[in-house]
Amino acid sequence: MDADTSSLLRRLLAERPVAALATLHRGEPAVSMVPFVLPAQDTRLFIHVSGLATHTRDLLEHPRVGLLVTAADGGPWPAQALPRVSLQADAVPLPREGGDYAAAKALYLARFPDSAQTFELGDFGMFALQPVSARLIGGFGRAHSLVAEGLGTWLREPA
Repeated sequence: MDADTSSLLRRLLAERPVAALATLHRGEPAVSMVPFVLPAQDTRLFIHVSGLATHTRDLLEHPRVGLLVTAADGGPWPAQALPRVSLQADAVPLPREGGDYAAAKALYLARFPDSAQTFELGDFGMFALQPVSARLIGGFGRAHSLVAEGLGTWLREPA
């Protein structure tokens, strides 16, 4: 993958605030929307979700999820060639008393300060999504797959 495509797709994870989250719900695929944050130099994405939401129960029952982040439409790309990052990831709940939770909360609130009130609600929790594979599309003829060390290296690159 050339540097321009890599940078374009990495910026999607840094700049786009929401992703489509795909979970397994009662044996069927289910897709919802979730705000996320990917900290610099980390490979995990963090989400803050309500325990009342179907997707949260799905995450706990079947931790393997899909996450799709796309470029905004209306840009220089036709709809079929929108740059996008599709991740397969394992969802791990973060216990409130752990250091990972506090760090993830601070990063999440830095990106989404309006969500502070949801941290006061007892049913909301943080999850780390650890990517295990990625499909990166930078436009027509610009598709790449990453796994293992190559994926980790790419996720840690600066946007």
